[in-house]
Formats: sequence, C-alpha cells, structure tokens
Amino acid sequence: MKFLVTWSIPHDKWVPMLKFFTSLSPEERADAGDGVELVGRWHDLVARTGVAVFEARDIKAVQLYALRWNPHMDLTIAPVIEDEEVASVAGAWLASSP
Repeated sequence: MKFLVTWSIPHDKWVPMLKFFTSLSPEERADAGDGVELVGRWHDLVARTGVAVFEARDIKAVQLYALRWNPHMDLTIAPVIEDEEVASVAGAWLASSP
C-alpha cells in the first residue's frame, strides 16, 4: 500500500531542520525503518513544505517513521492509489450506483 506524507516545518524550526537533514548521509535519509520503503520525496524549500510517497504493508510502520519527525514538523499521512486502481474502484462504484 502506498502512503502520501506531507509536511510543513514551522519557521522557528526551519534552520535547525536544514542543518540536521544535510548532516545525514544519503543512506540515512532513505532509511524509513523496517517495513517501509521510500518511493520518493520532494521538497519546496521556500514554502518549508514537502511530500513523500512510502510503500508499506502496515500503516503502523509508516506512523512509526512519521513519529521520528513529528516533534519538528506537522505531518499528514494518507493512503493513496495509482491510476489503474482508481479506474477499478471507480468502475465498481459506478456499476453499483444508481
């Protein structure tokens, strides 16, 4: 299952977070924990926001990852599906609705 994570970093935590993030190795930045794979992460530095997509079998593993960052920023997590999955779900719903 894929999860979309968005974040917003408060102004007072911005510079400390930049210093911390840039101190991490590429391997450390990619480590989302057991059972979680980072699909991709994109940043809007000017707005102090960003998005990431993770793949995991269990939302608890994604929540555990997010809790590492939660003291420093506001995060949201939402399950998301790809185009073919949308077409399948929407088709089933349309077929069953009046």
